[in-house]
Amino acid sequence: MQKRIKVKSPGRINLIGEHTDYNNGFVLPAAIDKYIYIDALLRDDDVIELFSVDNNQSYTTTTHALAKSPMHWPNYILGIVSELQKAGYNTKGFNASIHGDIPIGAGLSSSAALECATIFALNELNEFDIDKITMVKLCQKAENNFVGLQCGIMDMFASMMGKANHVIRLDCRSLEYEYFPLQLNDYKIVLLDTQVKHSLASSEYNTRRKECNEGVALIQQKYNEVKSLRDATIEMVNSCVKNDNVKNRCTFIVEEKERLLNGCIDLQNTNVQAFGKKMYITHRGLSELYKVSCNELDFLVNECSKEEKILGARMMGGGFGGCVISLMHQDFVESITQKIAATYKDQMHKNLKVYVATIGNGTSIVNE
Repeated sequence: MQKRIKVKSPGRINLIGEHTDYNNGFVLPAAIDKYIYIDALLRDDDVIELFSVDNNQSYTTTTHALAKSPMHWPNYILGIVSELQKAGYNTKGFNASIHGDIPIGAGLSSSAALECATIFALNELNEFDIDKITMVKLCQKAENNFVGLQCGIMDMFASMMGKANHVIRLDCRSLEYEYFPLQLNDYKIVLLDTQVKHSLASSEYNTRRKECNEGVALIQQKYNEVKSLRDATIEMVNSCVKNDNVKNRCTFIVEEKERLLNGCIDLQNTNVQAFGKKMYITHRGLSELYKVSCNELDFLVNECSKEEKILGARMMGGGFGGCVISLMHQDFVESITQKIAATYKDQMHKNLKVYVATIGNGTSIVNE
């Protein structure tokens, strides 16, 4: 009998610590209760047959002829097969059906969820016995090398390693991590989806990464102990970096590192108000210094700031669209979101989608 498995892998939010992961800093993500599902069947030959339920598209190739697909979605799966092969794990062919309820383009990392679901399923089917952290690293390599986005490790880590009712403080350099109970008292995590995804996102993402590396190179000329912006101080940035763009990018990352560490103390003390204020400050930095926001994101964060029942809000993810993450009083979620949606429609001429996020567990087998 052919081996078959169904796996689900969640999307993620990130409370604070944006664009810090590829600068070897800290991040504070959590898995949410929206998933990519993969139903996979191991074959006896080398054929890979993929079907996306949501796109109603099929793709067929073999384990020996991996090439990028113009349909894009298969590449996250093929990239995993490619990295497994490089690491010495040769999977047999397989059939896989994929569907999910993570909103695409909302900045909730549906792509990382797909990668994690794929590697988890193939690991089980082929009995590779790969540990979860290694799987996370291979997922990042798949996106860097095969898909071509120079992303950090946060999205895959949160999707694979999530824990219900906890956020993960992840050190992106050492991959040491710690779970923090998320006690928001009367507040809910509410995501406001702009319904826009500007085409700038991936090219500008790689540009930001390059600018940060330029900043590090300049600082290293004077401070050779600095290996990444994780090690830098504002004083170092100010004394070594003269280019305004590069200086702004570095300033945001160095300040965001401190904000996150202080934000963890807020959460330990269940001081949700102080944490919320840091979210607003982060958004201002992302918009003005890091320049990865857009009119729609700025508009929604500004509307949130007018509401006393919202403690904090900021853009989340790579930028140029996607979601605003907010901390909203549970008794007022419906009334506030209806009000903001009406204003958004009036001013931005777009419909707002709203998701209330519950913090869940990471990648797992679906027991049917």
